[in-house]
Amino acid sequence: MKLAQPENPTPADADDRRAVRPVICYPIATLPPPPMALYRRARSTLAPVAEVRVPPREARCFRVPAGHFFRIHSVEGPQVGDLNLWNAADLSERFYSGKTRALHGTHLSTGDRMWSSFPHLRPMATITHDTLDWYGFDAFGGSVHDVIGTRCDPYTHCLLSGGGQYHHCCHSNLTRTLATETGLTPDEAEHHVHDVLNVFMCTGFTRDTGQYFMKASPVRPGDYLEFFAEIDLLGALSACPGGDCSSEHSSDTAACHPLLVEVLRPDSEALSGWQSPARSGYDRSHGA
Repeated sequence: MKLAQPENPTPADADDRRAVRPVICYPIATLPPPPMALYRRARSTLAPVAEVRVPPREARCFRVPAGHFFRIHSVEGPQVGDLNLWNAADLSERFYSGKTRALHGTHLSTGDRMWSSFPHLRPMATITHDTLDWYGFDAFGGSVHDVIGTRCDPYTHCLLSGGGQYHHCCHSNLTRTLATETGLTPDEAEHHVHDVLNVFMCTGFTRDTGQYFMKASPVRPGDYLEFFAEIDLLGALSACPGGDCSSEHSSDTAACHPLLVEVLRPDSEALSGWQSPARSGYDRSHGA
């Protein structure tokens, strides 16, 4: 915890130092913009081809071919989900939440992209519709669909609970479903589970201590978050054991609900001219 009072005296120029204007670390004006008009045309032709129901306090995998869409639906009650994405043909290429956060900010919505890990660094998916885009940022600094929380995990839970064992944290759920889907052992699968997009979760940082907070999600049945798959994807979604995360996120007492993943195929003509993005153009061999 941060000290309640600083141990060092305030310098005479403290206000001047604090008044220095911030600089955006990664200006994105030069990023190629997503072709949102193309995606909107394609959305009008969508036909469902598969769906996966994710039970409460569990996770399930799903696959989305490049050029398809997928939606994560709230179906029975307020529920948040933890999302992992991998290249379906190469698990070493996976969602890079830290770089996505650095480029797009702490919370994602329509038009933001989910970037993959080094050395690929390309869009894996683009958010094409968000029924919670009206929420914005509230008076506490909270917003939805964050890339700041890592995922609830049994190791931190054990640390904070004094040794308690809990096996339905999102990390555990994602590990089990990836092992089942791929045939990897749980130990092997765990190395591929990574920091998540917290779908529907309402989070932020406290103004005074800068601590990560959560509050009741505004999601309701009928809400959904929609993505366009830029490459062939293997996804895994955990229905968080905290339910709407209004009080805790590693619990067997919180009210939890299922989530639904729907995969949709557009008309092939609607995506005429679209190509799956190439990996990063940086050649590391030149810097060896």
